[in-house]
Amino acid sequence: MDPTIVIALLVMVVLALGGMLYFQRHRSEQLRSRFGPEYDRAIKDSGDKSKGEAQLLEREKRVKSLSIRPLQPEDRQRFTSSWTDVQAEFVDDPEGSIGHADALLAEVMSARGYPVSDFEQMSADVSVDHPAVVQNYRAAHDIALRHERGEANTEDLRQAMIHYRSLFEELVSDNKPNGSNIEPRRKPDDRTGKA
Repeated sequence: MDPTIVIALLVMVVLALGGMLYFQRHRSEQLRSRFGPEYDRAIKDSGDKSKGEAQLLEREKRVKSLSIRPLQPEDRQRFTSSWTDVQAEFVDDPEGSIGHADALLAEVMSARGYPVSDFEQMSADVSVDHPAVVQNYRAAHDIALRHERGEANTEDLRQAMIHYRSLFEELVSDNKPNGSNIEPRRKPDDRTGKA
């Protein structure tokens, strides 16, 4: 075989391997940037980088198939008012307010279009659009479960409310469906007619 052909084939193999490695590293960097701490959690939980990344990609695909939508202004106002009531309830009934906060978050998620039947699936779905606060949601849910077993004190419940609030505020204020970078449509400027 001609040495030039052998060298050309070797160069092509090296370039193909280099391209694959670059693509894999670039994909990993994108996922890490997109999911933040949730990326590390997925890798740790799966025990394997490629499996964890595949799970994150599957989450993205699943959430894109859902009809996630922004809240209507009247819903946003109603939920915000309800949240104020839940926070005020904490003073007199910390235990009850935790359950009400969890239920209110499920209502908000449902109104946004997230399926709310299973906590693990809910948190995985929410992690796609709200990766920075999903760990707060998990921590609050864990405290609520510990409370049901009699293992959480008032300070733990206070911390749960803070965690719930961070997700609540993000879900209520987020106007971008499916975590897209597309801003909501703006009304045309009366002077220019442009959006």
